[in-house]
Order: sequence, then C-alpha cells, then structure tokens
Amino acid sequence: MFDYFGVLISVIFGLALTHLLRGLGHLIQMRHETRPYWVHVVWTINVVIYVLGIWWGMYWWKGLEDWTFEWFFFIAGYAIAIFMWAYALFPAEFAPGADFSAYFFANRRWFFGIQVAVVLADIPETLQKGVMHLRQVPVQYGYFIAALLLISILGLFTDKRRIHGALCIIWLLIVLTYLFLSSVARIAARFA
Repeated sequence: MFDYFGVLISVIFGLALTHLLRGLGHLIQMRHETRPYWVHVVWTINVVIYVLGIWWGMYWWKGLEDWTFEWFFFIAGYAIAIFMWAYALFPAEFAPGADFSAYFFANRRWFFGIQVAVVLADIPETLQKGVMHLRQVPVQYGYFIAALLLISILGLFTDKRRIHGALCIIWLLIVLTYLFLSSVARIAARFA
C-alpha cells in the first residue's frame, strides 16, 4: 500500500518544491525588475527544507502494513496543507515590478495560518509513527514542535517587520538544529 500512497505524496511534495523553486528562479531572473524581500526569500528556503524533511520522514510509513481510510486521508490532507503553505509564498505568475515585501505582508495571515495547521498536523503524524513502532520519536521533538508553533502564531498575529525578520531566521536555525540532532541520535543509536 505504501508504494501506491508514496507516489501520491511524492507528487504533492514535488509540486510544492516545483512552485517554490520556480518562484526563486523567477526572482533571480527578474532581480532587476522586481523588488525581492529577504524575509520572503528566507521563508521560501525554510519551506523547501521543511518539505524535504517531511518527505524524508514519510518513508517511515513504509513499515505500516494495514492502512485505514482515515489515516490515508489524514496523511494526504497533511501533504496538501504543506503544498498550500508553499503555494502561498509566490503567485502563479508575477510581472515586472512585483514587490515581494508587499506580497508577503498581504498574504501573511494565509501563510502563517496554513503554517499553524501544518505544524499542528505534524504532531499526530509524528507521534503515530512512535505508537505504531515505525520509528522512535526524537527526544527533542516536543521542544522543536512547540518552538515552531510559537513562531507560527507570532507570525500570524504581528505585522512588525523586525519580528518577521527574526522569526524566519529563528525557524531556520531551529529546523536545521533539529534535523542535525535527530540525525546524529539515529547514527549514534546504530552504533550503540
């Protein structure tokens, strides 16, 4: 079942990455004709890293033999929410003169609202892997998810540029640290 389901998840995550990378590519190509915003670019990088990390983590579901209808739709819904989160960062097309600072703040509530949903959906998805003995939940996960949720809520409710600048950098550092620590823990566990 996972091979069949994995294709669907891969397509959804692939579309999210395509949209983000296409948007960044357009920003680079049109850098003299658009007004990029560094916070927007960092959030784009953050979402790319998150999508790749979640895509990697979805592989653990390969160990689940009995899929239920509800669980299938939950995981598919989680992937769709991630796609919508990624899609909120760039319009499908943008013309010369596009101001990405204005675009980011005009779409801020959608972006962070979906981000809150993505972070909340990650909790049962990750914990269920532990319950089903598909993988151990890293010790740092509770701190990690609480920090991401706090950043998401702050981003949703504030429009202060300095705070948004700090939030995108803090998110990046937290995600990279978590990925590093959980990877090191898995490597150490293999040799223990």
